[in-house]
Amino acid sequence: MTPLRILSILPLLFMLISAAVTDLRTRKIHNWLTFSIILTGLCRPFLVGGPPTVGQAVLGMFAGASLPLVLFALGALGGGDVKLLAGVGAWLGPFPSVEVFCLAAIFGMMIVLAQAIAQGRLAVLSRNSAVLALNLFHVQDVGLEHATATGKSSQSVEKPLPYAVPVLLAVATILIFN
Repeated sequence: MTPLRILSILPLLFMLISAAVTDLRTRKIHNWLTFSIILTGLCRPFLVGGPPTVGQAVLGMFAGASLPLVLFALGALGGGDVKLLAGVGAWLGPFPSVEVFCLAAIFGMMIVLAQAIAQGRLAVLSRNSAVLALNLFHVQDVGLEHATATGKSSQSVEKPLPYAVPVLLAVATILIFN
């Protein structure tokens, strides 16, 4: 990665670190921060040049927001998480936003597994995950409301995952290896 590329991406990393710290402390990401990430991501092509281009930034924003929307509808992610991924998409473009989403899911799973093991709740996590997967598999039979209610009542660990942490880890990993 060139020094110019590193300098141009530093504001995103600082905002993601701020989001991760806030999410760890309060389990919320402030709107001013998520909208700042989105706005700076959309303005970045005008100030620094690509990649991504303006069109890619807009597509990335929509890709970043649409991917976690189903999880938001099921109550698995908060609105701040959706806006955070929209901002990451605006900064990185549509294809990297898909990579971030997938990698953040893997990092998030690893964090939740470690948390469940540390709390002695691995069996509860396994059972709840199986029940939720069955509900989602049969969502046409049980209905979306039932599947959503099952997801919300299937808390397996003491505190919900601060999703900004795996997003930060995913972005850092992608930037290091691309």
